[in-house]
Amino acid sequence: MSGPPYPSYQSECGWNALLPKREHVEVLANDTRCDVAIIGAGYTGLSAARQWARHAPDDQVLVLDSSEIGEGNPGRNSGFLLEIALANDANAKQLERMKNCNRLIAETMQEIRDVVQSSGIDCDLQRSGTYRAAAGTTGEMALDQYRAFLEAAELPFQALNRDQLEQKLGTRFYRRGLYSPHCYLAQPAALIRGLAKKLPPSVTVYERTPVTQMAQIDDCWILTTPQGSVRAGKVILANNAFCKGLGTGRSRVVAMYTYAALTGRLPDELLASLGSDKCWGVLPAHRLGSTLRRTSDGRLLVRSFYGYEREADNQLIARMLGDNLLRRFPQLGKVKFEHVWSGATGFTFNGAPIWGEAGPRLFVSAGCNGGGVVKGTLFGRVLVDKMFGLPVPDMNQLFGQASWMPPEPLRRIGFHAVAALERRRGLAEV
Repeated sequence: MSGPPYPSYQSECGWNALLPKREHVEVLANDTRCDVAIIGAGYTGLSAARQWARHAPDDQVLVLDSSEIGEGNPGRNSGFLLEIALANDANAKQLERMKNCNRLIAETMQEIRDVVQSSGIDCDLQRSGTYRAAAGTTGEMALDQYRAFLEAAELPFQALNRDQLEQKLGTRFYRRGLYSPHCYLAQPAALIRGLAKKLPPSVTVYERTPVTQMAQIDDCWILTTPQGSVRAGKVILANNAFCKGLGTGRSRVVAMYTYAALTGRLPDELLASLGSDKCWGVLPAHRLGSTLRRTSDGRLLVRSFYGYEREADNQLIARMLGDNLLRRFPQLGKVKFEHVWSGATGFTFNGAPIWGEAGPRLFVSAGCNGGGVVKGTLFGRVLVDKMFGLPVPDMNQLFGQASWMPPEPLRRIGFHAVAALERRRGLAEV
């Protein structure tokens, strides 16, 4: 099963709903041609477009996206921009490799920060750091593993007990945690909208323009969309898990749906009970746990649960997310969410990306496995450098290569079996 080449969602993106409605959306409605077509206007695709324009400012670059900027997957994440490797990636036994990964990620985060500042993008970008917190034994074991990596890499962190976490976050749910300064928080829909608005003049973005078919004819690619087509010299697939719907990565990536809910602005008396930090983010020690954020305008976000290749009923998910939030913050009483939504991301079996040349004049960067804002920006930029024949880091050595997955239905059965086991092991973290 390859699935469709783009997602379709039940609910609007909550982050995007907080922003003013965009006045103009350009849709491809004819046949055209370009030097390079980029499928996917996310952080990877826009980074690739910017880099291509730097190298060849006279080339025509088209970016095609099935959704609207801000409403699609890039605006649906939790807004964490990590400057170091994800906890699941960290490995103290491969310290030199991890240091090189961290260096590239940190440089890319600085690039994002520079673009935001120089372009005046209003996305509430703050270096707030991030907490990783554990509520049970399994979470504490994962937390200890991450601490060992931080110590081996000589990266700063602060260990916190339950009382200290309560003082900062307003919850006694967690036994202990780690605070790392190496993370920015942002309003993700505002960030991706700002990045798209500030693209170079040689780049054109077509929204609501899904690519439904691809065919190679002679020395070019023909991309079919509902109202037109594109003849492109080269193609970059930057649509994450949905690259498999266009024939690439079918045996290596799946689409996983995660779910988020955002409250309205909380009353001042409730905000006063939520700890001393006014803008924070919590990542779970265990990968199936819940992500939390307190926004600078006084809202709470909770993100949890996974759906394999399809979106679950958002109303059911809303009740489950409400229970999660109430367990952490019983002072909230009955939780009322202003927005509930899902977002799809690409997961691979071994957590490594699909990256590089996928065929003649066809390149791909997919399978971000979370943390896609900074990693996606890095992968898109370096992929274009590689296409231009420039010296680039050995991305496959640093970040690995996505491994083979069994075909359906074995893949689905295996996922549900592993997920059930992990849920039992990490039940306290949900």
